[in-house]
Amino acid sequence: MQTRRRILKTGLRLAMWCVTTMGLGLVKVPVLFSEIKKRILPKGTDPQSLKTTNPESLDTRNLEVMPLDAFGIMGDKDYPFNPKTWRLEVTGAVETPIGFSYEQILKFPVIERDVILVCPGVFVNHGRWKGFSIRELIHRAKLQKNVSSINVYGHSRFGDRMETFHIDEATSDTVFLAYAVNNTPLPGKHGYPLRIVAEGHWGSHWAKYVKKIEFTESGSRKTTDLPRRDLDP
Repeated sequence: MQTRRRILKTGLRLAMWCVTTMGLGLVKVPVLFSEIKKRILPKGTDPQSLKTTNPESLDTRNLEVMPLDAFGIMGDKDYPFNPKTWRLEVTGAVETPIGFSYEQILKFPVIERDVILVCPGVFVNHGRWKGFSIRELIHRAKLQKNVSSINVYGHSRFGDRMETFHIDEATSDTVFLAYAVNNTPLPGKHGYPLRIVAEGHWGSHWAKYVKKIEFTESGSRKTTDLPRRDLDP
């Protein structure tokens, strides 16, 4: 009888642990991923062999930049853009909501980094992305206290879209805004005039045709960073 009770108690504890783990899964997954030691890719690695690999687990320092004509693409081939009327809006928990023209963002201090984009199970792009830090927007708009995340508004073939990132990713430049790739102005099919580059995130979270950045006081790192096929990388 005692043995049976012990077995039942052990089973109950295990069941409760499983339910708790599943319930907290969306919060714990990023923590687990962050603890994974990155795999350094050897020189000559075929990028397309990484189509099912979480980009957060990859160290791509040895990976060559792919030619732009070898990039894979999904969704919109182009999106209407008028440089005279287009503005990047900066809103939310800021002291000074503000908008920037395309000409103005081209004058911001430049970031240029090699970052891999993995569209899960479909293709991999490894490009040299050029743009500017979201810290530049923070400096100009002046954040209110307790801002913890940013919402990035763009467009996909399904209509307007929004992606959320932790403020730490913006201030560390692992997430930044790009207007060029491989020394070429961002092609229309890749998000011209502006797209997010989100190191360590699946490509489906790299919002294209970005038009607004909203700072908010809630959110947690990568709670939505799971492979998705409903958005266009």
